[in-house]
Amino acid sequence: MTPPDDPTVHASAVRVGPQAILIRGPSGAGKSQLAFDLVLAGLAGQIAATMLVGDDRIALAREGDAVIARPALQLAGLIEIRGLGIRRCPFAPEAPIGLIVDLAASDAERLPAAAALRESIFGIELPRIPISEGDDALRLVLAALLTGPGPGSAAHSLRDCRKGFGNHITPTIATD
Repeated sequence: MTPPDDPTVHASAVRVGPQAILIRGPSGAGKSQLAFDLVLAGLAGQIAATMLVGDDRIALAREGDAVIARPALQLAGLIEIRGLGIRRCPFAPEAPIGLIVDLAASDAERLPAAAALRESIFGIELPRIPISEGDDALRLVLAALLTGPGPGSAAHSLRDCRKGFGNHITPTIATD
């Protein structure tokens, strides 16, 4: 568990399968809502098994080639649910980050540049989704989890497709 004096960031995190999604954004942007929606999507079987890592404050640490997310000690197992207040929720004590989601991102675009879809934390490159204020964050995150990169992406390759025309869904952290 995170020692009480470890520095934290204003964020929420949810473990989806073996990796965490780090959800950042200004106060009131919907970080807790997206975290809880992802937990519900996991319970409904829409994505891999999910569990809250933490809400509101997340401790980040580099361990080897991974950035590890942990809940702030005093907030472990707590999540804010608008209309219900602070609630208890099962939580994972830690998970390596596999995706960053930035809510109310100033660089969000309809067709984002490749550079906007990556971010480095502690020198480790991670995939990122910048989401505009008012966009359906859950829909965009689910789309990222359930689909592979498009034909314009450097990560896409026709050799990965058995049919040779590259319109398939590739494994993601949601299905691994």
